[in-house]
Amino acid sequence: MKHIDSAPSTPGKFKIEKSPYNRLRLHSSLAKPTFWSLVFLGLIFVFFYRSPPHTTSDLSRRSLRTTFYRDANFEKRVRASAKIRSTNGISVLVTGAAGFVGTHVSAALKRRGDGVVGLDNFNHYYDPSLKKARRALLQRTGVYIVEGDINDASLLKKLFQLVPFTHVMHLAAQAGVRYAMENPRSYVHSNIAGLVSLLELCKEANPQPSMVWASSSSVYGLNTKVPFSERDRTDQPASLYAATKKAGEEIAHTYNHIYGLSLTGLRFFTVYGPWGRPDMAYFFFTRDMLKGKPIPIFEAGNHGTVARDFTYIDDIVKGCLAALDTAEKSTGSGGKKKGPAQLRVYNLGNTSPVPVSDLVSILERLLKVKAKRLVMKLPRNGDVQFTHANISLAQRELGYKPTTDLQTGLKKFTQWYLSYYGSGKKSAR
Repeated sequence: MKHIDSAPSTPGKFKIEKSPYNRLRLHSSLAKPTFWSLVFLGLIFVFFYRSPPHTTSDLSRRSLRTTFYRDANFEKRVRASAKIRSTNGISVLVTGAAGFVGTHVSAALKRRGDGVVGLDNFNHYYDPSLKKARRALLQRTGVYIVEGDINDASLLKKLFQLVPFTHVMHLAAQAGVRYAMENPRSYVHSNIAGLVSLLELCKEANPQPSMVWASSSSVYGLNTKVPFSERDRTDQPASLYAATKKAGEEIAHTYNHIYGLSLTGLRFFTVYGPWGRPDMAYFFFTRDMLKGKPIPIFEAGNHGTVARDFTYIDDIVKGCLAALDTAEKSTGSGGKKKGPAQLRVYNLGNTSPVPVSDLVSILERLLKVKAKRLVMKLPRNGDVQFTHANISLAQRELGYKPTTDLQTGLKKFTQWYLSYYGSGKKSAR
């Protein structure tokens, strides 16, 4: 591990002229929740309050966390990591900092002189050794990642006491569409309870930080109108993961309306690149192709093509930083709203959907390996046939402009993969 794909390119701060769309941006799909969505949210909160019982190891880890964050060295490391080193810099708490997007965003913020403190629970959804390698990478750049859960209110409170964060970049979440069928409660715990936990701390802070958080293109669910626009309906989720992200958008609206929190949701479209997630198709296709194993190529009914709007990580990072830089200040203080606050939702995609079969063809050329394609019907496990982002709003208000095509992005990914794992000798779990 020598680099972060050589670190992602990062612009200076975005200074886009204020647009009439910037203020009180709330699309119809958010502003007028249907009866269905209200019933859904009621059910999800009932589920939320039925938390799974804590195991002995859970309680032990919580006790250890309580001890370590009372340590003076812990406070010193947090404050050092949060130190702003540029004029007009910001101080950002990045949740999910050891994750794929979180690592790249944290490195980019630190590189331009912002203060950054990371938070991650290093769960075992995929190989935690990859997350620890990302943490080591960030440590060398001066970013300290606190190991803890976003539902740990005491830990969050301690971090906010140590650092007057101006912004929160909330990227922590339980990812994956299919895993929701195995462990549904983990999605409610992370994507709903965790979001509420963080919003509760933000609303009580004085001053309140602005928050940018990761929603998902999955909220478009069974929508058949393409490309997907922020104005389209999002009340037909195809998976529990999508449902929790949709619930998060409704919850964000509530905290904005009641407490004056400045909130921006980013709907990511199939992010890929170096240091990515092993559960993503491009990643495990690469692993299995190098090992000579067959890879599943899904097709929809009547042999329909399955396609994704693959978006390279550097482009996503630019969108995240632009959202932070254009975020207006929250208007509340100590849990009380003092005026209308900014509320925004943006698509961050590449606008060029590519059939999954073409993705495999590109990997074959880059890896110089012939894939053993196993064509099968798209399962009913939450996957959708296609995604396609309309990014005109993000272009207009954030200056967002993706520049990396799939061929270029996959070349950078495979170079990183072979450097990190070798030619299939080292297991990528």
